[in-house]
Amino acid sequence: MNSQEMTAKIATGEGFIAALDQSGGSTPKALRGYGVEDSEWNGDEEMFARIHEMRSRVITSPSFSNGKVIGAILFERTMDGQVDGKSTADALKARGVVPFIKVDQGLEDEANGVQLMKAMDKLPALLEKSVAAGMFGTKMRSVIKSANAEGIAAVVKQQFEVGNQIADAGLVPMLEPEYDITSADRAEGEKTLLGEIMKGLDSLPEGRMMMLKLSIPVESNLYAPAIAHPNVLRVVALSGGYSTDEACEHLAKNKGMIASFSRGLLQDLRKGQSDEEFDAALGGAIDQIQAASVAG
Repeated sequence: MNSQEMTAKIATGEGFIAALDQSGGSTPKALRGYGVEDSEWNGDEEMFARIHEMRSRVITSPSFSNGKVIGAILFERTMDGQVDGKSTADALKARGVVPFIKVDQGLEDEANGVQLMKAMDKLPALLEKSVAAGMFGTKMRSVIKSANAEGIAAVVKQQFEVGNQIADAGLVPMLEPEYDITSADRAEGEKTLLGEIMKGLDSLPEGRMMMLKLSIPVESNLYAPAIAHPNVLRVVALSGGYSTDEACEHLAKNKGMIASFSRGLLQDLRKGQSDEEFDAALGGAIDQIQAASVAG
């Protein structure tokens, strides 16, 4: 797929984006869920080798290339690796899946009810490498924990500032100001978040495309104005800790919002499954998530 074909697939594809971007802090938990115990690896290199084996198995599974997965978000080490004897990006594109790269370097401590992204000193080099690897877009995550207007404004401002830097490098940024789904004031805070997002979108030059990755809102279709904005290529939803069933139930109520799930996609996969069992479990999750993504 060339850039124009990838843009069209993300803009109009009737599917969802797989989140395969667990990084250092979340990898041990992901491996345990897959059935790989901590005793089975020693040090970061072995840990990342084990998670790459899992991701490779997902990407090469027949159900992953059935057209219902239109994109996949990768961790840098996954991008650097190979799948089926090809670079991971090329292996994905050969299956009709558009590749994205996670670019943030983690979160600051909470202040004003939010966690901003840490300074991204490695970003210019990573963007250059990602363009060379044939990636289409990026993803970066902040977290909102309460309806603090100052904190929410700061999160969105940072996301758009870095997003513009990414767009200047030739990649499509996916902004992810995640709202913690356990927050008691989420309904109020999400309205503040939408207002700040719309300000950011309205400030973009004509033709500059961005994506948004957001928690599924308390109020269904809250993000409809962002979905309809001319500078938005697609709005995707994170599962945020919901089970697959819960996430799909909530997502299906939001027209034009598609999934970008990690836990919801991978929760039933196990190392000890046969290839047929693995593909059946993955295919079942893919079918369910895709149906919820196009339900609206």
